[in-house]
Amino acid sequence: MRIVIAGGHGKIALRLAGLLADRGDEPVALIRNPDHAQDVRDAGAEPVVVDLEKATVTELAEKLMNADAVVFAAGAGPGSGAARKETVDRAAAVLTADAASLSGVRRLVQVSAINVDEPVPEGTDEVWAAYVEAKRAADADLRERHLELDWTILRPGRLTDDPGTGRVALGEDVERAEVTRDDVAAVVVALLDEPGTVGRTLNLVNGETPVAEAVRAAAS
Repeated sequence: MRIVIAGGHGKIALRLAGLLADRGDEPVALIRNPDHAQDVRDAGAEPVVVDLEKATVTELAEKLMNADAVVFAAGAGPGSGAARKETVDRAAAVLTADAASLSGVRRLVQVSAINVDEPVPEGTDEVWAAYVEAKRAADADLRERHLELDWTILRPGRLTDDPGTGRVALGEDVERAEVTRDDVAAVVVALLDEPGTVGRTLNLVNGETPVAEAVRAAAS
């Protein structure tokens, strides 16, 4: 499959590209900074330069043409302010969904964050609150697109760079905990193969169930 990854230089995205390339897929990494091209090549992906904060829907749709699926894994990242949570975590996600629809790519997996539908407690840091609101809004937008896109929303818990365990807890009622970026990438690969997860919003943390089995269970 040809899989386009928005946010292609991110930590999850680079792991995902490697997994896809290793099994014979064609990962395409959308990157803003041309200096990141070699990093994504080293991971096994084809770099495509496009700025998700500036591109039009038509420009992005051209980058998605002939893809079998799109993974939205972009994020403003630590150190960015509230404004970029809006332009990347929300607006770029909406743009990616618009472009997927325009280009005829139905399958879209969106990497979100656990518990973003819950109210933000009073006194929460302004930037974190903006991040949660941006993710919530992006997910809400995607959930309205069931007629045009075969979407799955994946909501990982607190991300770590520990080695992947291959074992997770995945489902709508999973409580917040840690999950490795390796395991998030592995779950995304499995979700792409499982049409039964279309239309599902799934929390993800590390647990006791092998990834493939957890995804099959979530689909049933």
